[in-house]
Amino acid sequence: MLRIDRCMRLKNVDESGCFHLMSRTVGGRDLFGSVEREVLRKMIWQVAQFSGLQVLTYAIMKNHFHLLVKCPADEEVSDEELVRRFRILYPKSTPWQPVSADFLERILRQNGHEAAEWRSRLHERMHDISWLMRTIKQRFTRWYNRIADSYGTVWADRFKSVRVEGDHLALRTVAAYIDLNAVRAGLVDDPKDYRFCGYGEALGGGKLARAGLHVIDPDIAGYRQTLYGYGSGSKVGKCAIPREEAVRVLEEEKGKLPISVILRCRVRYFSDGIVIGSPEFVRKCREEEKGNGAGIHKARAHPMEGADWGGLAVGAGLRKDRFG
Repeated sequence: MLRIDRCMRLKNVDESGCFHLMSRTVGGRDLFGSVEREVLRKMIWQVAQFSGLQVLTYAIMKNHFHLLVKCPADEEVSDEELVRRFRILYPKSTPWQPVSADFLERILRQNGHEAAEWRSRLHERMHDISWLMRTIKQRFTRWYNRIADSYGTVWADRFKSVRVEGDHLALRTVAAYIDLNAVRAGLVDDPKDYRFCGYGEALGGGKLARAGLHVIDPDIAGYRQTLYGYGSGSKVGKCAIPREEAVRVLEEEKGKLPISVILRCRVRYFSDGIVIGSPEFVRKCREEEKGNGAGIHKARAHPMEGADWGGLAVGAGLRKDRFG
């Protein structure tokens, strides 16, 4: 079952639970060059593999990053698997974790009181989105401050989270929005050429990235068609239609732009929508939140506006600047 408190601690999600996560740098500063993005990419895979969350796709930009993750049902993890994951997260001892994987393995084999404590401590960190994001950001902050000879936080605030229905329509739509980040920013013309996104890494041969892409769409060629269909809304060499023009058409003319154009803009549904999917899925998730004391007055599903979204709904209606 899904557990959500006021701090959006997300844990024990059923196996169809998928989430779009996003975090920005403090002040929106462009802190991430190629080296920083590569380090952050590796940290994302390390932490995700330890936690048991599957990264379906991602995008790391100059001042923010996106993750689309799938949460398995909460389950016990064997001692052998605990040691394997621990070795991925801590390939060698650090000041923050002086215990080595070999030492952990010996403790677990002894099966005493200390082993029980370690099992409990490590299981608490499994399948936990809050722990995933906190650990990624803390690790990167320590690394960045060391190499930049600086101090303080790198990140603006707590991450944003949107729950996404685990069917192919919702997953493809959100995944395409993430993988098209570099195209919208004018960094590449084709998302396959951007090395810091899931689609680009998958086509480059990354096994974990390809496994995530297979969940989004088993037909890689079909997903490429989706990307090109959604991403073909502007002229060659142009990033997107201007934001002001998009808002004018949507708010003043009440016109519905094609989804190919909308997905090349910054769509706040994907960061502020709380949950995305069919109306039935959205209402169910909101009812769960209401039952967990989230302070929701009505479990409503708001139709996504501004384009033909194929019947997708969102859990939180946005203000008139939703595309800004």
